[in-house]
Amino acid sequence: MWSKNVTINNGVLTCSGISATALASEFKTPAFFLDEDDFRTRALHWNSELSKAFGPQAGRVYYAAKAFICVEVARWIEDLGIGIDVCTGGELAVALKGGIKAENIEVHGNNKSVDEIEQAVAAGVGAIVIDSLFEIERVAAAAQSAGKTQRVLLRLTPGIEAHTHESIATAHEDVKFGFSIASGAAWQAIVETKKHASLELRGLHSHIGSQIFQTEPFAIAADRLIELLAKFNSEFGQQLPELDLGGGYGIAYLDNESEIQASDVLGTLAKVVKDSCAKHSLNVPKISIEPGRTIVGPSMFTLYTVGTTKVVTLENASTRNYVSVDGGMSDNLRTALYGAEYTAVLANRESTAKKIATRIVGKHCETGDIIIKDIDFPADVIPGDLLATPATGAYGRSMATNYNHISRPPVVAIKDGKARVILRRESIEDLLRLDI
Repeated sequence: MWSKNVTINNGVLTCSGISATALASEFKTPAFFLDEDDFRTRALHWNSELSKAFGPQAGRVYYAAKAFICVEVARWIEDLGIGIDVCTGGELAVALKGGIKAENIEVHGNNKSVDEIEQAVAAGVGAIVIDSLFEIERVAAAAQSAGKTQRVLLRLTPGIEAHTHESIATAHEDVKFGFSIASGAAWQAIVETKKHASLELRGLHSHIGSQIFQTEPFAIAADRLIELLAKFNSEFGQQLPELDLGGGYGIAYLDNESEIQASDVLGTLAKVVKDSCAKHSLNVPKISIEPGRTIVGPSMFTLYTVGTTKVVTLENASTRNYVSVDGGMSDNLRTALYGAEYTAVLANRESTAKKIATRIVGKHCETGDIIIKDIDFPADVIPGDLLATPATGAYGRSMATNYNHISRPPVVAIKDGKARVILRRESIEDLLRLDI
């Protein structure tokens, strides 16, 4: 759950040798702390495992920007030599500002505006992933107007019921994403795309969901896409050269969980892809993936300061200690959004007190403002104590809001015993700046 440079000794959490107390003193709380070395190691590991699994047919690792992106992280991605998957004009702007080469950018999204499409085409992005029949026409028109031929992929839904929360399962039939293979919509999209001289159909794309721990769903999706590649080859007498198999690889949020291993999932995918291509007499296409959470998730933790505690007596006469911290659903929306589970540690000292039933909550005017619904935590937690929550790199800061006019926390990168702000804390002036 924790990044490689986090240690907890005698109750004190440190990252790259800097204590939680020192971090809180310098950067205040709540704040996100990003282990740069861990981020880089994870990104390179997925890249090397992709190359190991597919050899010359390894495509590109596209870091999923939606998990978390800022200009400095974009600079790291460019430095690492991997690509990035963006899904809005804002994410595209950050990627370009960070120096990522346009040809290494893949543009996603189920409802790209005409402006966003035109921006992507003008920038010269490597690929646009088309998600609807309307987008085929829009991308074709934008490319024609710019005098370009735009490379595109088609996002398909392979009909996989991935074992994850409904809100993050994306490959069964009743979802907003992509073209269904089973209904024939995928083939219709292929035919329509081929009509446009300003579009170059490079291949197919699938993303079956998020926080998935089994390798089998990814393998089934790959097999179904390759069946469609075979049909394309038969009908058009040529083979599509690329296949993007998305991401969604699960990480550990609790002590009893283990993250999916890159070698396991990519090894399984390689076998299925190679066997399926051989069955259909196809060459193995370039295979790309889109890890996001599995790179940045464990690389970051959130540090809070306890504000109040309150013991509540429940209907069955049992008690629960409510520990309120200085953040909440404004910096971690996932618990309220779909019941995501986290753990936490007392980060500034050792406690030998008995552990009691505890709920860690935020400071917002919502009963559902819960960070951790049920945890056994030391009974002697008091105002001023520091709490750290691991694995908050994915969708913590990126989903952060200004609810109750709370300023969003900073992101602080830590490397080689030094900490620096890469995304500053919002100020009251920032919150007032948009008012007319």
